[in-house]
Amino acid sequence: MLEGKILEIRTYRISAGGRAEFDRRFREGAGPMLERYGIDVVAFGPSIDDEDHYALIRAFDSLEHMNQQEGAFYGSDEWRTEQRPGIMALIETYHTVVLETTAEGVEALRRSLASVR
Repeated sequence: MLEGKILEIRTYRISAGGRAEFDRRFREGAGPMLERYGIDVVAFGPSIDDEDHYALIRAFDSLEHMNQQEGAFYGSDEWRTEQRPGIMALIETYHTVVLETTAEGVEALRRSLASVR
């Protein structure tokens, strides 16, 4: 039997000219913080055809697990006081899609997007 996973795909519309700074802030701050909180970042990076967009793909064991981990991450003092202000200042809008997949599907996606990170 295949192990079920939840895949969260988030896209961001970044303020004009701000994508490089957003990428820097993600790589140096929010990305490592997500890892410290045990959140599985499958892939992230700038869009290859639009200078104002960025993507983040994360995997979770269940919807409950996603809500718990994201609640701890976004509720932390580190996020609210150190990371959030600078990152949110660069985001115009964002959209999130949550899908069901398998662990094998997550790993295949991770392998196919390895160069994105």
